[in-house]
Amino acid sequence: MTKRWTIEAGRASPLGATYDGDGVNFAVFSHHATRMYVCLFSEDGKTETDRIALPERDGDVWHGRIPGLRRGTLYGLRAEGPYAPADGHRFNVNKLLLDPYAKRVTGHPEWHDALMGYRVGANDLDLGFDSRDSAPYMPRCVVEDPATPGAKPHRRPMTPIDRTVIYEAHVKGLTALHPTAKPRGTFLGLASDPVLDHLTRLGVTAIELLPVHSFVNDRFLVQKGLTNYWGYQSLSFFAPDPRYLHQSALWEFQHMVSRLHAAGIEVILDVVYNHTGEGSETGPTLSFRGLDNRAYYRLMPDNPRYYVNDTGTGNTLNLDHPMVLRMVMDSLRYWVEVMGADGFRFDLCSTLGRTMEGFDPGASFFDAIRQDPVLSQVKLIAEPWDIGPGGYQVGAFPPPFHEWNDQYRDGVRRFWRGDDDMVPALADRLTGSALQFDHSGRPATASVNLITAHDGFTLTDWVTYNERHNEANGEGNRDGHSENFSDNMGVEGPTDDPVILARRARRRRNMMATLLLSQGTPMILAGDEIGNSQGGNNNAYAQDNETGWIDWPAADKSFCNFTRRLIEVRGRHPILRQKRFLHSRERPADGLADLFWWRPDGEPMAAADWQSHGDILCAELRMASDTPPYAAREDAIYLIFNRGAPVDVTLPPVPESRHWRILIDTSRTDGGTGSDIADSVLEVPADCVMALALEDTDA
Repeated sequence: MTKRWTIEAGRASPLGATYDGDGVNFAVFSHHATRMYVCLFSEDGKTETDRIALPERDGDVWHGRIPGLRRGTLYGLRAEGPYAPADGHRFNVNKLLLDPYAKRVTGHPEWHDALMGYRVGANDLDLGFDSRDSAPYMPRCVVEDPATPGAKPHRRPMTPIDRTVIYEAHVKGLTALHPTAKPRGTFLGLASDPVLDHLTRLGVTAIELLPVHSFVNDRFLVQKGLTNYWGYQSLSFFAPDPRYLHQSALWEFQHMVSRLHAAGIEVILDVVYNHTGEGSETGPTLSFRGLDNRAYYRLMPDNPRYYVNDTGTGNTLNLDHPMVLRMVMDSLRYWVEVMGADGFRFDLCSTLGRTMEGFDPGASFFDAIRQDPVLSQVKLIAEPWDIGPGGYQVGAFPPPFHEWNDQYRDGVRRFWRGDDDMVPALADRLTGSALQFDHSGRPATASVNLITAHDGFTLTDWVTYNERHNEANGEGNRDGHSENFSDNMGVEGPTDDPVILARRARRRRNMMATLLLSQGTPMILAGDEIGNSQGGNNNAYAQDNETGWIDWPAADKSFCNFTRRLIEVRGRHPILRQKRFLHSRERPADGLADLFWWRPDGEPMAAADWQSHGDILCAELRMASDTPPYAAREDAIYLIFNRGAPVDVTLPPVPESRHWRILIDTSRTDGGTGSDIADSVLEVPADCVMALALEDTDA
């Protein structure tokens, strides 16, 4: 190997490879390494042309600057140090490693035993040292300058949380079958006119993208002819996954964000900082494990050969270490300040707040974000659980975090399925799940309400299947949720029976109406608005095919129009999207309570009525008692959720100059015209949601 480059001292900050216009500075963290190398590769990436030891170490940061090196240079890292798994050390200089701060990578690891730091198949399992070079099977890092000419300033929509409607989508799945979006399956395809037109017409205000950080295709999936479609095996926290880049350029992501921002749509990224794709002690050595296993990962205190596995993926990132926490914070700021993101949804967020004493809302990760002048200003959403001890923490996260609310999902599903005694649960979910979220000054919008998400049945499948059908995943149909609280209306799977099809369509309307008429922040699964199905697969994480892609050619346009109308109604009526909780408290201005629960006969609900009226819930909502005078106001919204037989509902009396106008009626495929005036006694059809607004007669 011919030495072609000189090396200078360089700087310990910033971490990663930094192009300065006349060279590249490299800075890499490792506490336990004894030497750190930068490996340079030929333009085609096949030949390692130089292996240069970083000459300086400031504390635990190894660094050096190579004059004359340019953007586009392909590189990797190697680290020397002890290979002592029993002590938590897994250094192996024969393994090419990805730079944790790399802004772009060329591809994905190609599975080969040489990727393992240990001798595969040896009697000593992961204890033996493997001396094969892994470089032929590893992607390369690319020196980048993210401030490229293609990047435009980001004019952020800054949508208030009470006006936010989230649309959860997969970059490829959203466009792979779209008839006119091009190039399909990419950031550019997502930013194409047909997709933007659909999103803006629908009325959503934020798109939440499944992981876009470069991730690993698990070996067991590749061996089965499958792939890691969803992307929850991150390996590079700064690099977009190359499969979504049409021209291998960072500006493509930035262009997508700019286009979405121009359309008034924010971009929220689903991020996975709780673990990495390197897996357990039998996993590959691709980056963090080879740079400093003991620092980057949480290891078992009594036997550091093994990993703490609170995530169920084999390892847990060690955010207690200041340099690991710094990496996560640097990554988050990068995606906001450079790439333009407007917020994050944190996968298995309970893990990020777990200390040696258990989950702590004052853990260092939460404190770091809350004091950060950049990150404290963006939307932060927690998936509030993991599989570790005390991992279920719905409602326990500190402000300004919002949280996925699975209790909302299950309560709404069980009510509409017809489970007993679910009216009280629906009432709680309808009004923002106050028991979980009304504390510490948190708003009702802290509850991210969902009826479906990427993980589980689509809305169409929820009314079509009682059982999961995950055979294509190759796990004997044992994976995925076993209890979906679904209702197939009497037939498992597709049917031509017009009666069942009509019942399924109405149930979908009821579910979507419940979601968009509830207090909280609604999230819609991409494709639900057009009736997308996954054939009963409720765990399509490995299905990068027609199962996991949205079936645009079969779009249910009627249901899409209905969903659009619901979003429009929600946006027009501030009562439906309040930040303050409703607790039936008297309002100082008029002495009226902000929330009334009514029986169908027009009498107030008594304690015994919550069980006896088990198929219908009637609620009169007003502006919360502590609504400030400067807030948008309206008089009242009356909501009816009837899963039973037709019933006459006596509406609250109103002055002669006022009337109740029907906004939504799910017994109609279009949801109603919004112009019908209700009589004092309203005939409510079976299996129906209705919403009415109190208005002046001449309105």
